[in-house]
Amino acid sequence: MSKRMTESQIVAILKEAEAGMPVKDICRKYGIGNSTFYKWREKYGGMEASDVRRLKELEEENRRLKQMYAELSLKSQMQEDIIKKL
Repeated sequence: MSKRMTESQIVAILKEAEAGMPVKDICRKYGIGNSTFYKWREKYGGMEASDVRRLKELEEENRRLKQMYAELSLKSQMQEDIIKKL
């Protein structure tokens, strides 16, 4: 497998561990380190593929909202600076 796994692949790998496959065997099978496995488990543990899709949607929405806030904040600051100069 490639080094870069999709979230759905990660969830499937974590399911193997939940089914009883030893972590060291999973890491060897997929060519990942123990630390990678445990980071994935911390982030995606207990999720289903639909949960991962929803998480990605929420992360994207959050990114857009932060961008909108930054743009509006900058615009507001620029307007205040213009008003002060008048």
